[in-house]
Amino acid sequence: MAGFIEDNRFVVLGSVAIVMVGLMGSGFLLGDGLRRAKEADREVTVKGVSERDVTADIATWTVSFSDNGSDLASVQGSVDRQAQSVRKFFTEAGFKPSDFTDSDISLMREQPRDAYGNPLPENLTVSRSIQLRTNDVMKARAAYAKQADLLRAGVEMGGGSVNYTFTGLNDLKPEMIAEANRSARESAQQFANDSGASVGKIKTASQGYFSISARDGVDCEYCDSSGANTPFQKVRVVTTVAYELN
Repeated sequence: MAGFIEDNRFVVLGSVAIVMVGLMGSGFLLGDGLRRAKEADREVTVKGVSERDVTADIATWTVSFSDNGSDLASVQGSVDRQAQSVRKFFTEAGFKPSDFTDSDISLMREQPRDAYGNPLPENLTVSRSIQLRTNDVMKARAAYAKQADLLRAGVEMGGGSVNYTFTGLNDLKPEMIAEANRSARESAQQFANDSGASVGKIKTASQGYFSISARDGVDCEYCDSSGANTPFQKVRVVTTVAYELN
């Protein structure tokens, strides 16, 4: 009987030892897994920027004007005279006839009534626009500075400014993307040096929008990339890159 109990005691002790070894192994594997996971989670996300100062190569300026009255022939004659003044203005500024053209013309009719609901003479408004489009952006800029001459000539301008556009963006894109990526890598390397690590491979990367804005304007990653009200512009792109840290 005593031998049977002794044998059972050895079996129990052996089982406990096996369980202990198993737990120790599991704890080691778990700890090693957590360590590896922690190391895998070590990363740094940085932004890289590239900018270029450029000069627009296309200028467009739409001059809109109108007149109104109750007699269509009279109103149309007034608008025609204003159109002649606009064309003369552009010609004297040094532009060829092919640089400007009619871009819009419209007629609006309104039927006013008196306090008793009786119809009054019809009110007619004729609106017209002439657009200048040129590659000589500096000449367009100089002409716009003299727009008061149009008012003196009787042109009832409805506002509008010169729109300057840079069309060489595609030629700049490859070089600027490469520069932005180098800038991001340099930022990541500085961060790694400060934290006693080294930069590993790229985990994720995204390219921001190319923005074109006024050269002296506010930096903006998501600005509109159409023209600006100045020929002196700035092209900007921002890339966001996440690197592993070893």
